Amino acid sequence: MTAVSPERVRGQIDQLAVAGLDWQTFGRTATDLLNRAMPFAASCFASVDPATHIVTANVKSGCLDDDHDIEWSYHEYEVEDLYDFRSLSSAGGGVVTLHSSSGGDLERSRRHAELFAPVWDFSDELRVTLRVDGVTWGALALFHGDGRTFTTAEQAFVASVSEGLARGVRSGLVAAAVGDDGRPAPSGPAVLVVDASGEVAQANLGATERLADLGCADLEASELPQIVKALVAAARRMSTTPGASTPRARMRTDGGHWIVAHASPLISRDGGRPDVVVTIDDARPPEIVPLVVASYGLTGRERDVVALVLQGIDTGDIAQRLHLSAYTVQDHLKKVFAKVGVRSRRELIAQVFNDHYVPQMAAGAGLAPSGWFAGS
Repeated sequence: MTAVSPERVRGQIDQLAVAGLDWQTFGRTATDLLNRAMPFAASCFASVDPATHIVTANVKSGCLDDDHDIEWSYHEYEVEDLYDFRSLSSAGGGVVTLHSSSGGDLERSRRHAELFAPVWDFSDELRVTLRVDGVTWGALALFHGDGRTFTTAEQAFVASVSEGLARGVRSGLVAAAVGDDGRPAPSGPAVLVVDASGEVAQANLGATERLADLGCADLEASELPQIVKALVAAARRMSTTPGASTPRARMRTDGGHWIVAHASPLISRDGGRPDVVVTIDDARPPEIVPLVVASYGLTGRERDVVALVLQGIDTGDIAQRLHLSAYTVQDHLKKVFAKVGVRSRRELIAQVFNDHYVPQMAAGAGLAPSGWFAGS
């Protein structure tokens, strides 16, 4: 394969991001382009729920396979490690590598010691969250083998293309939302009980149809969609974390329908690893439309603050943009929380379906009195 300059690849990715591709096709093509500018042994390009930063689906290259998604989800959501995608996104994004995070002692990472090294013999991992306009739309992991590590130049190059990659994921989700394949949406929710070993112990009659719409051929543990595996792992982590919120994610199915999935751990009688109940259902209007701010009786200034909060802008920058003091912004937020019935920014953002709201805001669309965007 002929090497291509990083500058040329960066331009190609920016062009690809506005080509109207679905996000999976964009991810595969963009990853191939990256590999022409810098070597790596394998990659995982993932879509992420903007509200929870939970991985909902992925496309892989190289030696990576789908056979170890359960183990990956366990290490990503249940086990404390040096880093994970959610903590990286919450910190504002950026690039991190296993070698630098561990100080060269890779065994400090359980994910590496128990999965990456024994299964694939990777020698380094590079991660980056794909963010644009303050919102995380995807995530990318690259891997080296044969003792190689990611250089400073490679890390800087990946950081430089991350926004273009994010725009491509976002555009791909929006493009997919314009139409579907004409298949009828499954009727009724799916309810699964996943036992301690990761197997489906029970399922209702609607589960097979729902899972088929997520590309799942049967109820075997290895066949479960990535979103289910991730939520199960996050629910088990929740069971040992006081005050943790119920894991939840939204995504489009193969048939073009928006769904919302929840996972809750059951109480284990013997104190062992809990079974987890997973519910998958159609995304209701509160899940897929913006918060109807007018219905909560927010003032004009409170709506201005909410609009900026939903873009991921911190208190200091909100104060600067609205020419207010940070104290006044906090006061507005307290009133908003009380009116909406939430306790934090995170809970507020969780009520908004960012796949629809954020692109409109990024385009500068104003809010109409209905709470939706003017002209939409």
